[in-house]
Amino acid sequence: MLVLRGNAALDGLDRSPAAPDASAAATAAAPLAAGSVPDPGRVVQIIAHPDDDLYFMNPDLRYSISAGHPVTSVYLTAGEADGVNAAPAKGATTAPNKPAYAEARQNGIRAAYAKMATGDRAGAWKRTVVPTKGGGHAEVDVLVAKPQVNLVWLQLREAGHGYADVPDSLHGLWNGKVARLESMLSSGTPVKQRFAYSKDQVVQTLVGVLEQYRPTTVRFQDPTPGRYPDTKQYTDHQDHFYGARFVQMATAAYAKDVKDRPHFAVQNYVGYVNGSLPSALDPQEAKEKLDSLDTYAWLDRQNHCGSDAGCGDLKVSDQPAGNRWTDTVNYARGTGTNWLTSDKDHGLWAFKVLDGQVAVWHRPGPVGPWRGPDLLPGTGMDPGVTAVTLKDGRIAVFGTRTSFGARPTDYKREVVHTVQQAPGADGFGEWQSLGSPETADETWTSDISAPAVSVDGTGQLAAYVRDGSYSLRGRLQRPDGSWGPWEKHGGEDLHGAPVTATDGAGRRMVLAATSKTVVGWAQPKAGAPLGRVTATGLPDTTLPLTAEGREGGVRLWFRKPGSGNVRTALMTADDGLKVNNMTDLGGLNGFGSVTASGHVLAGRAAGGQLGAEVGPGRPWGRSPLMFVGAPSSTMTGKNMVSLAVVGLDARLYVTSSADAPNAYLAPWQAVGPRNARP
Repeated sequence: MLVLRGNAALDGLDRSPAAPDASAAATAAAPLAAGSVPDPGRVVQIIAHPDDDLYFMNPDLRYSISAGHPVTSVYLTAGEADGVNAAPAKGATTAPNKPAYAEARQNGIRAAYAKMATGDRAGAWKRTVVPTKGGGHAEVDVLVAKPQVNLVWLQLREAGHGYADVPDSLHGLWNGKVARLESMLSSGTPVKQRFAYSKDQVVQTLVGVLEQYRPTTVRFQDPTPGRYPDTKQYTDHQDHFYGARFVQMATAAYAKDVKDRPHFAVQNYVGYVNGSLPSALDPQEAKEKLDSLDTYAWLDRQNHCGSDAGCGDLKVSDQPAGNRWTDTVNYARGTGTNWLTSDKDHGLWAFKVLDGQVAVWHRPGPVGPWRGPDLLPGTGMDPGVTAVTLKDGRIAVFGTRTSFGARPTDYKREVVHTVQQAPGADGFGEWQSLGSPETADETWTSDISAPAVSVDGTGQLAAYVRDGSYSLRGRLQRPDGSWGPWEKHGGEDLHGAPVTATDGAGRRMVLAATSKTVVGWAQPKAGAPLGRVTATGLPDTTLPLTAEGREGGVRLWFRKPGSGNVRTALMTADDGLKVNNMTDLGGLNGFGSVTASGHVLAGRAAGGQLGAEVGPGRPWGRSPLMFVGAPSSTMTGKNMVSLAVVGLDARLYVTSSADAPNAYLAPWQAVGPRNARP
C-alpha cells in the first residue's frame, strides 16, 4: 500500500529503482567511464516547517536540484504560526489568518524551488490530493518543467512557539499529551477533508512517503539539539527536533518492514544554533543561499503566484538571512573521517551507516575482489561511525545508537562498539554499549556527539564525546577489557564532535572546536591520564576538525570561516600542548570535513562535488562525485593512499594514489551492485 497510490500527477515518472542484489557476495569494483557520473540516487528531505530546508539544508538542496537529481521535500506542519503574514513592523495592524499564512509560505517555497530548478520563480506546478498511509490526505506538487522535483505537504498543526509547552504539537503528540494532532489546511490547498493523526499514524504516513519515493539519501533535522546551559531552553525549535524523532521512527520502520527497496543513508542538519557558530560558506555560496530566501520572502511583492494570500513569507522579509543562517550549514552527525581503514595485508575496510545498520565493505589484500555492503546485525545506528585498529591488529568500530522504548521518556542515545573477531576476519562481535554520560533525555535531549576514539602507545583504548553541557567526557578501557566510568575532562562551549589521535611518542591528544577557537587535551606520556583542557590560540574555525598523527605530533585540519579554505597546524605536546605554523592550503570554497592521508587532501567543494589536492602546492581538482557526510582516506601500506566516499546513491566509491610527488588519483570505482537507476 503506497502513500501516493493513484496519484495521477506522478504518471509517467520512473520511481522504481532497482533493488540491491543481496545475493552478490563478492563484487569487483567497477570503474567509472571517463566523463561519466555516478548514479544520482534519490533524495528525500523531511522538515518541520516551510523554510527549514532553505535555512538549514541549503546549499545541499540546491546542489542536488542543480545536478538534476530527483529531490522530494516533505513538510510535516503547515507552518501557520500566528497567522500574520506581515513584516514585524506591520504585524500588530495585520489581521491573523492561519490558513492564508500557511498558503503564503507554500507559495514562497514553490517559488524558491522553481527558481533553483529552472531560474523562473513562477514555474508551473501540478498539484494533486493523495491519500496517505496514515489515513489522511496530502498535497503533492510536481514541478512541470522539472518533474523530478516534488513537494509533499502533510499540513499538521505547528507548535507556534520554540520551546513553550504547547500540547497541540508534534511535541505533545510524541509525549502523549494529545492522542491525535489535527490538520491545519492552507487556504489554497486542493486537500479539503480535514483529518487528525495519532503518533503511529504520523509514522505510518512517513513510511508511506518513503515507500513511494524509495530514497537513497534521507535528509532531516537534528533530533537531539540540546539546551542552553543557563536557561535550559532548547537550542532549536521543538517542531524541528520532535519532527526529526518522528522521522527517525519512520526510517527505522521503513528499513525493517519494507524489503524491496534500495539502501539509504541519512544526513542530519543543525538548526538555530548555527547562528552562533562561525560561517561555513564562502561569500558566493552564502549569496546563492540568501537568494533562495529572498524569493521565499517575497521581497518584490509582485503577485506572480496569482494568490490572494500572498506569494511568500513576509515575516522574514525584513531579514531573510535570519540569524546568520544563510551564511552557514552544519551537519549534526556524520562528520568523522575515520571510517575507511587498512589492515596489515593492505586490505581495505569501509564502515558507514545504511538502513540504520553499520554497512561493511571489504577488499582483501591490495587487489582482491570487493565484498559488500554487508549489514552488521543491530539497528538504530546514528549517522557517522569511526574505525580504529587495536594493538593486536583487530578493528574496532564505534558509533552511537538511538532507541525509543515503550514510553516517550525511554528515548535515549548511547555509545556502542563492536570488535573484529580476529585480524582480517569478516566477522564482528555483538554491539557492546558504553552507555551515555547523560542521565536522561529530558535533561539534555540525549545530546552527545559521535565518539572520537584512539589507541595510545601502551595500547590503551579511549572514547570521547561532547556531552549535552558542551564539555568533554571520556571512558578508558582497562587492561582486563572492562571500561572505566565516564570521566569529566572539562572544557566549555564545545560544538560538533571532538577528534583524537596519537603523536610520535604515543601520547593521545583530543581536540575540539568552540564558537571562538579550538581547545585541546594531551597525555603527558602514553598511559597517563589526559591532561587539563588547554587553549590553543587558534582562530575561530568551522566545526568539523580532522586530526592525524604525523611529523612527530598531531596534525589538525579545519576550514577558514567565510571562505571554505583548508587550514592546517601541527600540534605538539613535548612541553605542553602547542600549535606550530598554521598554514592556509587553499581549496575549492567548500564546507564540511576534510580527510587527509599521506599527500592527499579531500573534502566537499562548492557545488557539492568532492574536491581533492594530491600534493602540497598543486591545484585542487574536482570529481563528479556528490556524497553523504564526510570523505575518508587511509594509508594502504607505506606508499599508497586510498580515498572513499558514499554517494547520494548510498553506494561506496573508492580511488587511490601513490604517495609520491606528481601523483594523481586513479579512476573512481563503484563498489557492489547499483543501488538505483541513473
